[in-house]
Amino acid sequence: MNMQAPVTKSPDSKIPASKATNHDAQPVAAKTGLAALWRPALVQAFVKLDPRQLHRAPVMLVVELTAVLTTVLCLIPDPAVPTSVAVQIAIWLWFTVLFANFAEALAEGRGKARADSLKAGSEGLKARIQGANGSYEMVNAATLRKGDVVRVEAGELIPGDGEVIEGIAAVNEAAITGESAPVIRESGGDRSAVTGNTRLVSDWLLVRISANPGESTLDRMIALVEGAKRQKTPNEVALDILLIGLTLIFLLVVVTLQPFAHFAGGNLPLVFLVALLVTLIPTTIGGLLSAIGIAGMDRLVRLNVIAKSGRAVEAAGDVHVLLLDKTGTITFGNRRCAAVYAAPGVTPKELSEGTLLASLADDTAEGKSIVEYLRGQHPMTEPAPSQLTAVPFTAETRLSGVDFEGRVYRKGAVDSLLKFLGRDRSDLPPVLAREIDKIAKTGGTPLLVCGDGKLLGAIHLKDVVKPGIRERFEELRKLGIRTVMVTGDNPLTAAAIAAEAGVDDVLAEATPEKKLERIRQEQNDGRLVAMCGDGANDAPALAQADVGMAMNDGTQAAREAANMVDLDSDPTKLLDVVQIGKELLVTRGALTTFSIANDVAKYFAILPALFAAIYPQLGVLNIMHLASPQSAILSAIVFNALIIVVLIPLALRGVRVQAASAAHLLRRNLLVYGLGGLVVPFVGIKVIDLLLTALHLV
Repeated sequence: MNMQAPVTKSPDSKIPASKATNHDAQPVAAKTGLAALWRPALVQAFVKLDPRQLHRAPVMLVVELTAVLTTVLCLIPDPAVPTSVAVQIAIWLWFTVLFANFAEALAEGRGKARADSLKAGSEGLKARIQGANGSYEMVNAATLRKGDVVRVEAGELIPGDGEVIEGIAAVNEAAITGESAPVIRESGGDRSAVTGNTRLVSDWLLVRISANPGESTLDRMIALVEGAKRQKTPNEVALDILLIGLTLIFLLVVVTLQPFAHFAGGNLPLVFLVALLVTLIPTTIGGLLSAIGIAGMDRLVRLNVIAKSGRAVEAAGDVHVLLLDKTGTITFGNRRCAAVYAAPGVTPKELSEGTLLASLADDTAEGKSIVEYLRGQHPMTEPAPSQLTAVPFTAETRLSGVDFEGRVYRKGAVDSLLKFLGRDRSDLPPVLAREIDKIAKTGGTPLLVCGDGKLLGAIHLKDVVKPGIRERFEELRKLGIRTVMVTGDNPLTAAAIAAEAGVDDVLAEATPEKKLERIRQEQNDGRLVAMCGDGANDAPALAQADVGMAMNDGTQAAREAANMVDLDSDPTKLLDVVQIGKELLVTRGALTTFSIANDVAKYFAILPALFAAIYPQLGVLNIMHLASPQSAILSAIVFNALIIVVLIPLALRGVRVQAASAAHLLRRNLLVYGLGGLVVPFVGIKVIDLLLTALHLV
C-alpha cells in the first residue's frame, strides 16, 4: 500500500492528534441517547400508523387492520364476549402496532440526530469556482456539478468531493472522520481525493468536483443514517416474503376454524378469531425487522464506514475470504528497529552510542524507531541538535548520519557503508555476516553502522506485526473466514511475515492482475471475497470483490470501484465491517427463530381455551391451566405486545457474535432463542393470566 507523503508542519497544522470526538461526540451522544429520542419517537409511532407508511411492514399492517376490526367489533355487542374484554383486546392490539412503530422510530431517530449534525456544517457553504477565462467567482456549493474546478484556500471548507489537480495542503477531516490530526492531500498519486465539508489548514488546492449534489460522501452518509429512505436489503426482502407467507397460512388456518366449530355445533366469537390470528402470525420479528436493519446501518456509520448499499453489508456477514494488504493492515506502515548486533571487539555500549548518534538526525520513521529502541536499551546523554552536523540520506550514497566533535557516524545499506569504509563483503567479520544473512532470510532489512571509520555492527529493521492482529485472525478462522495476505514482497519475506501474523495464505509479489485473478478464482469456487485498497491499481480488484472497501484518502478510481468507503482510511476496519455484517444477519436470524418459537406456546394457551367446550378432547392440551378462555386470549395478546418492547434494546444493539464455528453458533442460537422462544411465552402468559385474574380484568 502506498505510504502517505511526509508533511512539513506549518503553524496551522499544529493540531493535537487526538480524536475530535472526545469533546464533539458528547453532544452527538446526548442527541442519540434514549432520553433525547423517546419523545419524538413516540410521536412518530403514531404518525407511522398511516397505512401508506405501514405498508413497508406487511405483518404490522395486518395487525393494524385487525386492531381496526376489533375496535369496530367492540361497538357490536356479543353475548359470548364481555365488552370489557373486547375493549382490552383492541387496546393491546393498538399497543402492538405502536410498540413496533416505536422501535423503528427510535432507530430512525438515532440516524436523524447524526444526520442533522452532519448537515449543520454544510449549510450556506460557498465555493470559489473557476470560470472559462480562468477567473474565479463565489457561488453556492449546492450549485456545483461534476467536472467543475474550484480553488480552496487555507481556513476554507472544501465544497464537495473531488480530486486535487494542483497544489499540496494539509486537510483537517474531523468533520467526517472525527480525527483532528491534519492529513496531506496533493495532486497525482494515491492521496489526491478530498471529501466535501473538510477544512484546509494550510496552503491552497485546486479541486475538480467529482460528485453532483446529493451524491457526495456526506450526502450518502446522511441518507444512510436517516434510515427512512433506506432501501431494503435482499435478505430483508426474502425475510419479508417468508413472513407474508406465514401470515397468509395462519390467516387460512383461522378462517377454517369457524366452519369446524359450526360443524360441531359451536360458535367462535369473531373477536377471539382476530386475536388468535395476531398471536399466531410472526408479529415479533415483523415489528422489529426494520429497526434491526436501520440499527445495523447506524453501527456501520459510527464505525465511520459508508456503504453504497445494504447488500454490501450483508455480503460482509457472509464472506469466506479476506484479502488484506500487508503494509498498514497486518504490519505497521514503516519498518522498525527490532535488534542491533555488535561487530567483534565492539562493546554493547559503544555500539548503542554510535548507532544512536548516527540516527539522531534521521527524521524517517525507521530512524526514529532506532532512536526509540536504543533509548530503552542503553540510556545516554544525548548531544543537542545544534552540536550535530546532519548528513541526510541520498539515493546516491544510501547513507545518513552526523558529524559530531570531529567524528563521523554513518549508517546505511550494507554494500554502501562497506564502500564508505573502503571495504567489500569479504571483509565482513563472519559473525556479523551470518547475522546479516539471517536478517535478510527472515524478511528483514539489515543496515550497517560505523563510527569514526570503525565498523560498529548491524541494525535489524523489520515489518512489525500489529499487536492483537494474530488473535483477530484466529477469531475469524473460528468463524470459518480465511485470511490472505497480499504483498509485493518476495515469497521468502512474505512467508516469514505471514507465519508471524498467523494468516492462512499469502499472495506474494502481488500485481493488480494477480489480485484480480485470485479473487475470481475464489469466487469461481463459490466463495464470497472481501478486500480493501486505496490506489488506482486496486480499482479492478475492488470492483470484482463482493465487498470492496476503499480508503477515503485514496484515489477517486478506488472510491468509485468499491461498494464501501472507510472515512478513517484504516485498512483493519475491514475486520470490523465483517463483524457488523455477521451481527446483522445473526440478529435477524435469532429474532426470527424466537418469534416463530413463540407460536407453540400460544397454541397451548388459546386453542384449548377456544375449543375445550366444543371438543372436550382438546382439554388434554390445556397444560397451562389458564383461568378462562377470555383470560387465555387476553394474556396471549398482552404478551405479544410486551415482548416487542422487551426485545427493542436487543434489536438496536444486535446479537453479539462470538468467535466460533457456524455449527456452534447455530446450536447456541437455537438453544438461546429457539428453546428460549418456547419457554418464555409459557412463563409470561401464565404470569399475565394470574395478574389479570388478580386484578379482576377478566
